[in-house]
Order: sequence, then structure tokens, then C-alpha cells
Amino acid sequence: MKKRAGIGRRAGALIAAAVAVGTAAGTPAQARAHTEAQPQARTRIQTQTQTQTRIQTQARIQTQAQVRAVGGEALPPYTFDSAAQPVRGAASSSDAQELKAGGTYRDTLRKNGKVYYRVVLDGKRNTYVSVVAAPKPGGKVEYGDGFKVSIQDGSGTECGYQQASFSSARYTRPLAASARRTVDPDSSSCQQPGNYYVLVERTTKTGSDQSDWDVEIRHLAEPLLKKAGPTELPEAWPSATPAPLTGEPEPRRGGSGIHDAASLAQGEWRSDIRPGQTLFYRVPLDWGQQLFATAELGSSTEGDDYVSHALVLSLENPALGHVDTETVGYSGKQATLALGPQRPVAHENRTSYTEATSGMRFAGWYYLSATLSPEIAAEYGDGPVPLTLRVKILNAAKPGPGYDGDPGPFAVTPDDKRAAETGSSGAQAAEEAERSDSMRLVATAGIGTGTVLLLGLGAWTLVARRRTA
Repeated sequence: MKKRAGIGRRAGALIAAAVAVGTAAGTPAQARAHTEAQPQARTRIQTQTQTQTRIQTQARIQTQAQVRAVGGEALPPYTFDSAAQPVRGAASSSDAQELKAGGTYRDTLRKNGKVYYRVVLDGKRNTYVSVVAAPKPGGKVEYGDGFKVSIQDGSGTECGYQQASFSSARYTRPLAASARRTVDPDSSSCQQPGNYYVLVERTTKTGSDQSDWDVEIRHLAEPLLKKAGPTELPEAWPSATPAPLTGEPEPRRGGSGIHDAASLAQGEWRSDIRPGQTLFYRVPLDWGQQLFATAELGSSTEGDDYVSHALVLSLENPALGHVDTETVGYSGKQATLALGPQRPVAHENRTSYTEATSGMRFAGWYYLSATLSPEIAAEYGDGPVPLTLRVKILNAAKPGPGYDGDPGPFAVTPDDKRAAETGSSGAQAAEEAERSDSMRLVATAGIGTGTVLLLGLGAWTLVARRRTA
């Protein structure tokens, strides 16, 4: 009995040690990875904490300004990507900081500001650098106010640019534009690998709001094709407006930025929007699919004065290049606007010089933003106005053009389709992906712990059998 008791005690100690070893280290490789990752994790956490503190402070200041500007309950501030890294645009290209491919960044753009960033490009991918400017809501602007983003090579040659302006709707709201550098064997400019420069130029008239703009910057890369695709647009395409949707709208609250834009599938979607507020949505469009979108303001009993350009509806592509904008006035009755018919998503659309056609150049998430004029508050009060979005997607998805590599954001995945059905935002999708990664790490660690435990139990069994024999 003593012998068995001793064996039992040693077995218990061995099992406890095995569990401790497995929990702390899993396998030897995991132990090394865990030890090496600790300083990096601490540094990453410290950096994220500092960035988050800075962003929260800026958001608080922006919220206070919004209360003063709109004159009522604070509007939600623009939601920036929580992973965005702070960057400072330089006055000279010689001092420009690098924007890495796949990265998201935050900066501030002053009135009539002109700042440079740097990107390192190769000859294997197309490049898109987008800027989303988020002025404080409630401000007044003049026709032509806005910004221009361009990519230039080392000699100052402009590779591609896009301008974003407020046009006829003269009140502040988020604006988006994207510059591109495409690889073209038939071109002699902007084709050499090396340093390129991103120039962002803001235009502000004397009578406009002079406040600084917070900006969100993204650098995206698109792989080239395995073999050349079509280079000419079809002369005929289905431009007729389809029959409208006539169902019961479902509630779907819009986000406050690109990062938390609510996902939409085909259907009718209902929300409320306040004067000066911008709501963001996103729709997955695959190759060959065609988008039709309308926005309707519900009627009001508070008055009947006419407000011109009361609602603005804008469309941006997956690289956040501007595609189309429409506005509609409001006089207390229901009012509807529709985006112009967009061509089906196709790689050859990029050969067009028309912005709306060229913008429909790849598959992925397309972004809709709706802004209600702050002038509505003076005529109809600061309360919310009913907003209904109707989204119709025509055509079945076609095979892609044959990218020579991972298309990244320029594709529609099964997860994207599920997000569109459930309404999950990009921020929620990122959180779910992070949780999945964490679960995989836990599972890996669990396998390592189980392996050590089984080895320990096997050794104890062998010792026990030998002693019994």
C-alpha cells in the first residue's frame, strides 16, 4: 500500500508539473515564441494606448465643437479606424514620412494646407492612396472648397490624382478622394520602382469655415493580372433603371465613418438622420454586378419651407475613390434622390476618363454616405428626419479578371456576404477576426498542453508498471 501511495503521489506531482509546463509554454517552440513576443507585445500595447488616448482627446474636442456648431445635442464624431497610426504631413517632399501598403493613418490638414507623404512602389502592383477629410459638421463652405490628392514621381510628374469638393451643397461633411499609380508597360512615366510622393492640397475660400480638418489616409495595393484582359469598354450596357423595391423597410443604423459603416445587402433600409449628420453604409459588389441606390427623406409636420440640397448621397469605391454624388431639396414632403446608373463592375472600366465609370473598376465594398443639411434644424427643428435607403444589386457574380496574387480588399468573400445580411460593420468584422485569431492561439496552446500531459501520463504509467513487475 505504501508503494502504491508513493507512486500515486509522484504521479500527481508529475501531472501537476506537466500541466504547469504546458500552460506556461505549450511546446518548446511556443515557449520561445511566447518569451520573444513579450517585449514586443508590451511595446505594442503601450503604443496602442498612447494612440488611443490621443484619439479620444481629439474626439472629445471635436464633440464639444459640434455642440457649438449645430446648436443642440452633440452629433456623433467621425469614427476613425482604431488601428490608424498617427502621421504628420511634411511641407517638403524631402521630409515626407512613409505610408506603408495596407496601412491606415491619421493626420490634420490646415486651411489651404499642402503636405507631402512618401510611398515606396514596385512594378508589380497598382497603388491607391485615399484621403477621407472629416471637417466638423455644421460649418459653411463655398463652392470649390475641398482638397486634391495626387501621386508624383521623383521628377514631379503627376501619376494620378482626384479632387473632392463640396460643390452646390455648401455645408461641411466628410469628403473622400483617391489617387492612383498604375503599372502600364506602354507608358514611359511613373513606372520605375522607388520613392513616390503623395501630395494633399486643401482649398479654403475666405468666407468658409477655417477650422482644421482631421483626415484618414489609406495606402492600398492591387495585384496585376496574370494575363492582359479587355482594354475597351462595351458600347452598350444596361443603363435603364430597374423596377423599384416596394417592401417594408428594415431598420439598419448607419455608421459614423468608413470604419464602422453598416453593411447592406439588397433591400430597403430605414434609419433616422439629424441635421448636419452623416451616416455611412457599405455594399459588397462582385465582378459583373450593378448597383442602383436611392435615398428618401420622410415627410414632416413641422413646416413647409424649402431647403435646397437638403440631402447629399455619395458613392465611393473600395479604394475610397469618389464615384458619384447627388442631392435633393426638401420642403416637408417626402423627397427622393437616385444615384445615376452605374456600369457593372469590370476591370476594363478603368480605361474610361469618366470618373463614375472609371470608379467601378474592381470588386469589393462600395461605400454610401448620406448627409442631411444643418439648415434643416432652422426650418424643421433639430430632431431626426426619417431616412430610407433602397439598394438593388443586379446580375450574378462573374469570375474575377485573374489577379496574379491575393486581391485583398478588391474581392467579395463569403464573410462579406454574411456581413451584408447581418449588418456587421468593418469594425465588427475586424473584432470577430481578432477573436478568431485568439481562439486559434488558445487552441494551439491547448494542444501543446495536452501533448505534454499525455507524455507525462505515459511516463508515469510505464514507471508504475515497472515497479509493480
